[in-house]
Amino acid sequence: MKKKTIILICLVILLAAVAITFLIFSTEPTAESEGATKQTAMLVNTVQVNKGNYQPTLQATGTVQPVEDVMLSPLVSGQVIRRSSNFTPGSFVKKGQTLLQVDPSDFRNTLELRKSELLQAQTNLEVEMGRQQVAEKDLELAGIDSLSEKERQLVLRRPQLDAVRATVKAAKAAVQQAELNVARTTIKAPFDAHVLSQNVTEGSQVAPGDNLGRLVGSDYYWITVTVPVSQLKWLTFPTSDTEKGSMVKVKHSTAWEEDTYRMGYLNKQIGALDNQTRLARVLVKVPDPLGYESDSDLPKLIIGSFVEAHLEAKTIQDVVRLDRGHIRSNQTVWVMDDGKLSIRKVAIVLTDSEYAYISSGLEDNEKVVTTNLSTVAEGIALRSEATDSVQNSPQNKSKEEQ
Repeated sequence: MKKKTIILICLVILLAAVAITFLIFSTEPTAESEGATKQTAMLVNTVQVNKGNYQPTLQATGTVQPVEDVMLSPLVSGQVIRRSSNFTPGSFVKKGQTLLQVDPSDFRNTLELRKSELLQAQTNLEVEMGRQQVAEKDLELAGIDSLSEKERQLVLRRPQLDAVRATVKAAKAAVQQAELNVARTTIKAPFDAHVLSQNVTEGSQVAPGDNLGRLVGSDYYWITVTVPVSQLKWLTFPTSDTEKGSMVKVKHSTAWEEDTYRMGYLNKQIGALDNQTRLARVLVKVPDPLGYESDSDLPKLIIGSFVEAHLEAKTIQDVVRLDRGHIRSNQTVWVMDDGKLSIRKVAIVLTDSEYAYISSGLEDNEKVVTTNLSTVAEGIALRSEATDSVQNSPQNKSKEEQ
């Protein structure tokens, strides 16, 4: 009896709980909309583009190297008896300036000996020519006409005369060689140069092939620059030594001030790709790289330094120039067209360090979206700050109130 009573009480409690729960949910207040929901277009920044003619600037990197670079070496042996004070590292020397003097005493003595040998040979030639004249008169007095041509030459001492003449020629050549050796004892600068190293001084014993020092030309330096092969068609190279190619600004960001640069021009295109990067190699020529000829405070180029080269390309006609950061994936551009997003596929002619040059896909005066959007879909509503300012103007507000 007690068990039935307990079960009955539990059922009553369960039914009461279900009834209360149903009452609570059935009497819960319902949220009602009090006003219409207004969809707001995404606020974006835009930039207006214009078609025109533009000259791109291609940015590349390269290494500075000298146009003229020689290791100074003597052609004769001897002791250095004098060294120019300008023949020191860092100095400038002019073409033909004496740098070193090797002791010429032995070579001058040899020259005098060769001159005496030449004089003796010339004397022998005069004597032999006199003997030939005597032989001709003797043959004429003898009246012998039966001699062959070979016998006649022997009688007239023609072979002896030729031998003496050969001796004279050899003596002259020996004198010229001795004079040349004397001249070679004076070592001069082969061109206007900057001295990079100096390995001898007074008293040094030198011989042919010794490294006396290193000179580099101070008139021009080269910068070997690498560029993509596709960009070569936009560069101009000279067709003769009197012409200049595309102008180039040379910058060294780690050593020079931000706005400091040197001017050069394209000189040659090397007909081989770089083995590692597979890029085309071109030579930029920079005049007076050390500022030796000019009075300005231009920075000096240092051989072996890594520099930036900004190359002026050919002018591109009738294109839109757009910041590279505004080019989206798959070469597309976002355009705000009548308050809606339009995703345009564009044709890019060339891209430099800052801009992309577009030949088709964008028209004059169109507005390109520069804001990065979280949701990108064709036709979504857009608004710009310029549009908001027009809509919120006092004139528009007064019209809405009316």
